Amino acid sequence: MTSARQPLQLGLHALVWVGDWTPRSAEHAISSTAALGFDLIEVPLLDPSTVDGAMTRRLLDEHGLGAACSLGLDPSADVSSEDPAVVARGRDLLGQAVDAAAEMGATDLCGVLYSVLAKYPAPLTDRSRAHVVESMAWLADRAAGSGLRVNLEVVNRYETNVVNTTADMLTLIGDTGADLGVHLDTYHMHIEENGMTEAVHQAVDAGRLRYVHVGESHRGYLGTGNVDFDTFCATLREVEYAGPVVFESFSSAVVHPTLSNQLAVWRNLWDDSEDLAKHAMAFLAERLR
Repeated sequence: MTSARQPLQLGLHALVWVGDWTPRSAEHAISSTAALGFDLIEVPLLDPSTVDGAMTRRLLDEHGLGAACSLGLDPSADVSSEDPAVVARGRDLLGQAVDAAAEMGATDLCGVLYSVLAKYPAPLTDRSRAHVVESMAWLADRAAGSGLRVNLEVVNRYETNVVNTTADMLTLIGDTGADLGVHLDTYHMHIEENGMTEAVHQAVDAGRLRYVHVGESHRGYLGTGNVDFDTFCATLREVEYAGPVVFESFSSAVVHPTLSNQLAVWRNLWDDSEDLAKHAMAFLAERLR
């Protein structure tokens, strides 16, 4: 349980609005998110070297919006690789992400920071796991000076072979010896966890629950799929979770070529970004505020 009650932050993933992060796209995503009353926007660092952090920070300040950043690795920069050269490239990419997130004034760096977002053909090897542990300890140290919180997302078996449950993530974080948070996502919890309550309590009891994604089982409108949001939100209230709760949804209406393919976004679950986001805000506010 949190030691001091802080206001829970409702957030929105930028890919609800845009598929890139040009100045025009950033302005649209940030202004639209703020206009609907969200507290923060999650900016995906699809290529950290191309993200204009200073421009993003000006827009965030202009619209009074907070920010978090997320990142996924590609096969040439996979810190769970057995190849030290690939791991080194992965750390370089993670370092670029820290710099971009810090420059825009983000509070959190989250996501699958420890492997490629993909179905691996075999179980994780001991050597690969050792590279993950070393790299996540390195990342925590690299981010510490920037004031960024680093949170590792627990995702399903089809998107990583490193960890798929909260319990396993807590073991991994413990092995790093670093101050890393757990990032839970209802979409993945619905597939892998024993219900929507146990994982929350595991992360909270360990003092590690620091970031939450809320997504439906089909990635569309909240409440139209199979995720038990009433139980999940009631559990967050019970443990007095105080941190970001970010709505994440994907449709072929908004496409980033690389990430959309990685996430298998093959169908059009929604067409109207504003209606989707407005619905999510009302849905979450009713259950969490």
